Amino acid sequence: MTNNGAGRVDPSITSAPWFTSLVTVILLAVLLGAGGAAYEGFLSGQVMLNLLIDNAHLLVIAVGMGYVILAGGIDLSVGSVLALTTMIAAWLLNAGWNPLAVIAIVLAFGAVFGAFQGALIHYFQLQPFIVTLAGMFLARGLCYLISIESITIEDPLFVAASQTQIPFIGGFISPSAAIALIVLAIAIWASRRTAFGRGVYAIGGNEQSALMMGLDVARTKIGVYAFSGFCAALGGVLFAFYMLSGYGQHAQGTELDAIAAVVIGGTLLTGGYGYVAGALSGVLVLGTIQTLIAFDGTLSSWWTKIVIGGLLFLFCVVQRLLSVRSQQS
Repeated sequence: MTNNGAGRVDPSITSAPWFTSLVTVILLAVLLGAGGAAYEGFLSGQVMLNLLIDNAHLLVIAVGMGYVILAGGIDLSVGSVLALTTMIAAWLLNAGWNPLAVIAIVLAFGAVFGAFQGALIHYFQLQPFIVTLAGMFLARGLCYLISIESITIEDPLFVAASQTQIPFIGGFISPSAAIALIVLAIAIWASRRTAFGRGVYAIGGNEQSALMMGLDVARTKIGVYAFSGFCAALGGVLFAFYMLSGYGQHAQGTELDAIAAVVIGGTLLTGGYGYVAGALSGVLVLGTIQTLIAFDGTLSSWWTKIVIGGLLFLFCVVQRLLSVRSQQS
């Protein structure tokens, strides 16, 4: 960072789009360093890879949520769509359906569900919070129409996906983690190299200006929510691989974890500012906090929520202060 004549940090640095993402990376390094100093084996390669394995579904959902927030929206339905996906998949698999067909069906369902919400938001000028809140209740309720109990998945393909270990940097990752990294890579490329990605940033920055520029706001906004629904369904498939069950109580609060990961990763809740790649650093920060608490062994798991809540509050305040400072400079 450079200083001006008064010895203060150059405002152009703190107002740069990558600044909050850089802060997140520094925070992640500090957390990892603290864990390595406090607990033997914390920084082992497999423990680090387990952060990806255990949070693969969250990373995929955070990628979709990142697009929604960049476009100036919010999607509270993703956790419920994940749970409904596991229920539909378990139900169809136990009915004898082909597992590949089941995966295709639930992914299509997630995309259509998200597109429907996006259409309601755009054409009826409804608040995303209200529409997706209704979607959250609807999807969670549909879970219990299928079954109020957990449904075990015994399909060989799902079991193999749960148990397979892919060699990776001296350790191993799961197929779910590999899929999550591929989704992240594609989403990063699309956000910077495609008209759709540029449209997402334009709409999030100023929807009226995007309309005046001739951008197809309706198609982009509906596409954003369709992509979020698709990611939620894919997250459900990965979660089904991880848990080998479908259950209406799966992923309670995951939508809030995804929002926290995106915001901590450096994306403004007001939209138009941030990087899709920040979803990875945000998810890793949340995963590192969970791992630190697990290594400690004396703290309740609720401390994870307390620390995440504090970080989210801090990042929101910092982002707001930086935004005001940027407007004044």
